Order: sequence, then C-alpha cells, then structure tokens
Amino acid sequence: MAAQDSPDEDRKYRAPALEKGLDVLELLAAHGAPMTASQMSAELDRSVSELFRMIQVLEFRGYIEQSPEGYRLTNRLFTLGMSQAPVKTLVETALPLMRELSAKTVQSCHLVLPTDTQIVVVARIESPGDLGYAVRLGYRRNMIDATSGRLFYAMAGPAARKHLKASLTAQHGAARFKRFERDADAIAQQRYIERASDFVKGVIDLAAPIMGADGVLGVLITPFIERIPPTCDTKQALAELNRAAAAIAKQMGASTQA
Repeated sequence: MAAQDSPDEDRKYRAPALEKGLDVLELLAAHGAPMTASQMSAELDRSVSELFRMIQVLEFRGYIEQSPEGYRLTNRLFTLGMSQAPVKTLVETALPLMRELSAKTVQSCHLVLPTDTQIVVVARIESPGDLGYAVRLGYRRNMIDATSGRLFYAMAGPAARKHLKASLTAQHGAARFKRFERDADAIAQQRYIERASDFVKGVIDLAAPIMGADGVLGVLITPFIERIPPTCDTKQALAELNRAAAAIAKQMGASTQA
C-alpha cells in the first residue's frame, strides 16, 4: 500500500526563496526578541550564507532592522495587518472612547488583540498628565505571560479555548498551562482583571474584555500608576475601564457585554 501523501507533497507550487524569508519573519515574531544571523541559522537549520540574502532583502524592504542584540521585526507587518477592515474598524471605534477614558482617569490605556498564542497592542492613548506608563504599538507578548492573555482565555468560547490549550501546552508544558488556566478560570467569574504587573513594579494592570456577538473582540487595559496627589483610585479607574469596554462593544454591534 502506498504511503499517504504529506501536505507538503500536495502543494502545486513552491517558492524556496520566499519560504526562507517567511521562515525568518515567523521565527522573529515567535521569538519575541532580537536574534543574530547565527541564532536564526541554528533555529531554522539553515546555513548563515543561505539566510544572508533573505535577511538583507527583508532589512532593505523595512520588515526587519538591526539592533545591538541582533535583528528584530519592525512595525511594517503590524501596519499591514492593521489595514484589514475588521481590525481597522475596531481601532477606529475604540480610539475616541479610549481618549475619554484616559482623560477621566489620567492614566494611559491600550487596546490589545490576540494573534495565535500571542497578544499585540494595536492602539494606545498615553496619559494626558505629566506622568504615565505605556508600551509601544505592535508590542507582543506570549499569551501565557500576559495579563490580557489570561483575560482572552477566560472569556474565549469552547472552540477557541480548545485550540489555545493545545498550542500553549505544547509550547510551555502541562504544568505551566494548568497554572495559567486556573488563573483564567478565576478571572472568568469576575469578568475583569486587577492585579499587580508581573514585569513592572508599581504598576497595577486593570483589564476589561470587549465582547462581540461571537466572543471576545479585544481587551482594553490600563497600566495603573498611583499619582501624588491621586487623581482617581483603582476602583474608579476600573469602573471607567469597564464602561469604555462596554461602549466599544455596543458600537461594534454587541447589545451587551455578553
């Protein structure tokens, strides 16, 4: 009996040079930190000379750039992705309400979307005051490490949860995923997050889901910092955050925060 054809064998066309370039982009996106040519060579099991031309072309076209630590992605792919109608519409809807939120709380806020097993910041409004904390547009983090990632998983439907469980377990192991899932299950009961940042001392992550008819559309997050004198407390900021998320959801066609 003949062996079944693999998916790779079923492909009608191949473009090896293009695939090498895509491999580089996908590796840098998954790695989340700059990489040298030799590191990429080892990860992709290709020689440095084989990747050299791809790296040079990607840098020339503005998809990657050099840093002291190695090559990293620019925001060019992020900008292309943002031009898609659903994402563009959500950002356009959210931005005016995010500005109102920041004006009321005197805190920055971010709109975060999922992309496979990562989260990405697609919009931000900086604090209108002299001080604030914000991250750059296009910032990515693995979902299992992110406050917003816990909320995405908590509010996801059964099919999305099943996919994420398989992917995150494969990437991080069953024990770590179980801890993540326990956190998410607790969050699902309260439908928001208020917790100290895992990465920045003095910052309290406040997050609320933007729910659509078919599930969670995005997460609105305020990295809350205490000001002296205070302008509002976390309870007030969280109430305003939830109101903004509900208003965005309503304008996107969801009658309630489902």
